Amino acid sequence: MDGTTDIEIRRRKARFRAQRRGFREVDMIFIAYADAHLEKLTEDELTAFEALLNVPDWHIYGWFMGHDPVPPEFDTPVFAQLCAYRENLGAKA
Repeated sequence: MDGTTDIEIRRRKARFRAQRRGFREVDMIFIAYADAHLEKLTEDELTAFEALLNVPDWHIYGWFMGHDPVPPEFDTPVFAQLCAYRENLGAKA
């Protein structure tokens, strides 16, 4: 065994998934967030991030844009941080 912990494996998988969602605008937000925060996320925060990675892009995009309400189970501090990244990326465009 190489000494890699379960949370490190989960972080690697989450980074990979963040980079390959398929919807460019959503990809940019998830990648920027992962690059800045992934290594520091607690286990609970990582679980919230993984849950968001499981949501289809068009739902996430609708939540980001304010077109659709965010379901309570996804309206987490991690989602709020992702929204802040969306706002910052939009300001640079």
